[in-house]
Amino acid sequence: MVEESGKSLQDLVRHVGRYREEAFLFVREGLCHAADHVHGPETPAHRVLQQFMLDNELDWSDLVAQYHTGVLPEPVVEAIEAAGGCENLNRHVSGRELCWALRDFALKRWGIMAHVVLNDWKVKTTADFGRIVFGFIDFDLMRKQDGDTLDDFRGVYTFDEAFDKPFDSGLQGLEPNPPEA
Repeated sequence: MVEESGKSLQDLVRHVGRYREEAFLFVREGLCHAADHVHGPETPAHRVLQQFMLDNELDWSDLVAQYHTGVLPEPVVEAIEAAGGCENLNRHVSGRELCWALRDFALKRWGIMAHVVLNDWKVKTTADFGRIVFGFIDFDLMRKQDGDTLDDFRGVYTFDEAFDKPFDSGLQGLEPNPPEA
């Protein structure tokens, strides 16, 4: 993803200047996890549409507008229909949704060590996830929608609450306790 733009991951890490490279890779992978959790698995049609938008410098709203005006190539129209129509195209996740998905992704990947791993990468708050995401956006490697801001990532949860509390009542096979309702 980073290399496709002519900019390296190391360039992005230097641009943001705060976190280890692994943190960027984790957030990028976690975004896919979040989109799958919120919208279901990505389909081949979505991949075709994402490539078309990238090649033509379009966002989802541009694609929908062109669909409604009838100017899209037939394979793109077919991909939109295969994806379930215009209302099912955008796989955007909010900052809050991404933070919770990253929590789940980290716990699944590292279990009780999730907090330690993220801390080692200098990722200590949900706002840090946002700074990484907006670094990708600054490098045109992720897109935001109107209204998306860094504030969407602030104070979603504390890392003690999210990564330590699930294990506080004992090791219980190193599985997190279900969140309290």
